[in-house]
Amino acid sequence: MLNLAIIGPGLVGSEFISQVLKSTTRTFRIIAVSNSKRMVLSQTTAPLTNSSWKTQLESPSATPTDLAKLAAHAASQQEPCVVVDCTSSDAVAECYPVWLRMGLHVITPNKKAFSGPLPLWDDIQKAAKEGKAHVFHESTVGAGLPILSTLRDLIETGDDITRIEGIFSGTLSYLFNNFSSPNPPTTPSTFSQTVSTAKSLGYTEPDPRDDLNGMDVARKVVILGRCAGIPLDLTTLHVENMVPEQLRNAPNADAFMQQLPEADAHFAKLNEDARKEQCVLRYVGCVDPNGQSSVKLAKYPLAHPFAALTGSDNVIAFTTRIFPSPLIVQGAGAGAAVTAFGMFCDLLKIDRILSPHA
Repeated sequence: MLNLAIIGPGLVGSEFISQVLKSTTRTFRIIAVSNSKRMVLSQTTAPLTNSSWKTQLESPSATPTDLAKLAAHAASQQEPCVVVDCTSSDAVAECYPVWLRMGLHVITPNKKAFSGPLPLWDDIQKAAKEGKAHVFHESTVGAGLPILSTLRDLIETGDDITRIEGIFSGTLSYLFNNFSSPNPPTTPSTFSQTVSTAKSLGYTEPDPRDDLNGMDVARKVVILGRCAGIPLDLTTLHVENMVPEQLRNAPNADAFMQQLPEADAHFAKLNEDARKEQCVLRYVGCVDPNGQSSVKLAKYPLAHPFAALTGSDNVIAFTTRIFPSPLIVQGAGAGAAVTAFGMFCDLLKIDRILSPHA
């Protein structure tokens, strides 16, 4: 039986705990839960439950968060333990090598460790081997979609990657599926109106510039590239920032949204130029083994799978020697439930590795 130490029981973390404890196929013990301020450490003889962890975390018995103590507690148990990092913290990500060398396994949707400085990436891979521990992070790219696992299968079977490209942001998927549709409405919305609608529906970050700058997509491209053996780095990857230069220093999100109509003519021309070529606009990340990896707004023909995308789905195309006609993975790429699902799948992988006959 695996023990679990959960860090960051917020929206995704709470959903993960709920899914795991409701499982009827596997049993796991939660022996630690920690947020940014408090933590609860429980013995395996009295594991935390779905109804008790929140109460205990808020009770006077909870102690100040100390990740070193949490890791020591996790490593002291007789059964193997998986540390589940549900945060987006750089500081937590930097702990992975230490934990892995202690023999603790790691599961996370936190992109920071895998898209940050290359030395940290390299140290994580080295630490996992030294500690004979496993680290899985399927949910860093596409939430619950089997993207990294598909890439791993392609590589381990000896296939050659020609190109990986995809729409990795649910926000930007929604924006351009509506703004640049194969079948535009009679009175189409302007770009600023489309962004405003997406913001009101909760698709964007509180400040839409955090979506439009492309950095979330860039992190996912870097992760895919590194998993494919290409040493991509955020500092050298070409990333097209769609925030108009004159609006990048707007004092806040409200000011940015008020000024965004100034850019409508620019985006309208891009859209019209695409339509003249019977294409649509899509914001796409590309991993290219030949050195042309990028994140940018591009035109795609109406017959292309990316053009037919609807809603806020993600879509990823793997072009390889075995799949010259791309292998397509498509579906919901964001949200607490699907992200937790991807993490749960990673947990089951570790469980099967450690208990192959269970």
